[in-house]
Amino acid sequence: MMANVTKRVLLAEPRGYCAGVDRAVVAVERALDHYDETVYVRHEIVHNKYVVETLRKKGAVFVKEVDEVPEGALVIFSAHGVSPKVREMAEERGLRTIDATCPLVTKVHREAVRFAKDDYDILLVGHRGHEEVQGTAGEAPDHVQVVDSIDEVDSIEVRDPEKVVWLSQTTLSVDEAMETVDRLRTRFPLLVSPPSDDICYATQNRQVAVKKIAPESDLVLVVGSANSSNSVRLMEVAKEAGAGDSQRIDSVAELKDEWFEGVETVGVTSGASVPELLVEELLADLAKRGYADVEAVRTASEDLMFSLPRELRQDLKKKGQDDTRQRPSARKNDGCNDGLA
Repeated sequence: MMANVTKRVLLAEPRGYCAGVDRAVVAVERALDHYDETVYVRHEIVHNKYVVETLRKKGAVFVKEVDEVPEGALVIFSAHGVSPKVREMAEERGLRTIDATCPLVTKVHREAVRFAKDDYDILLVGHRGHEEVQGTAGEAPDHVQVVDSIDEVDSIEVRDPEKVVWLSQTTLSVDEAMETVDRLRTRFPLLVSPPSDDICYATQNRQVAVKKIAPESDLVLVVGSANSSNSVRLMEVAKEAGAGDSQRIDSVAELKDEWFEGVETVGVTSGASVPELLVEELLADLAKRGYADVEAVRTASEDLMFSLPRELRQDLKKKGQDDTRQRPSARKNDGCNDGLA
């Protein structure tokens, strides 16, 4: 007689919304409530299908570029940041702008400007074509080279090997990024590091948490969209950390029965742009599959909050409105009020 199989869920904490994502999403929500006009958003405000569709249903109009926005209208820049060229284009069209760029991304932009001013060659470790990388590189296009993978390191050429600095996209795999940096340092021994870590606290915390649950998990499920860099990295990190399998889903609709064959322990986490509602729906589905025993595994606590964008705060203040970010979809599981991109 076969022994009963004990099914369980290991729930990573922290997970989901970070402070920058929360700030950006709430900025759009508050703008929709406050302004008696169409609110345009350049690119996806954050990389999550559910969030974007929810805001679209509320009235937000998403565009690829600012030239799609009527002259004089209101446009919000996404959490991933934009280049000076985009800001100039918006100004030329007389657009009123709300900058929802994550403050941690803005920090990297400022580093790029400072090192370019000091005439450094800047090696930007990140995914070529990603909005965040485009925005950062656009701050100093004559000084920045994007390093998309460790395989590109040997072909890099710089003007002066004694004046080279590395910066990075905020949502990379920490381990993968540092492997690339180590290779860069082998080529350029005097390589300068940024004054503080560019990979954001939320990305690092979520990767540490998934590393904790992965070795005990037959399957790790990562809730997050395909274009979310940090969500895709979580799936990869889980596999590298010893998970039997790892899959990324936007929602429970993408679950496949064959994933659960022979699976006793399911690890669950979510990317930094994923609302907790989607995780709750996943847990409910897993319970129906027999995985009702849920154990939270915490590796860090988060309490960081960012103020709403300055332009929006000023307009809200004129009407005596506060800048609270509390809302029904906010994180509930870890006792923090944070959220980013």
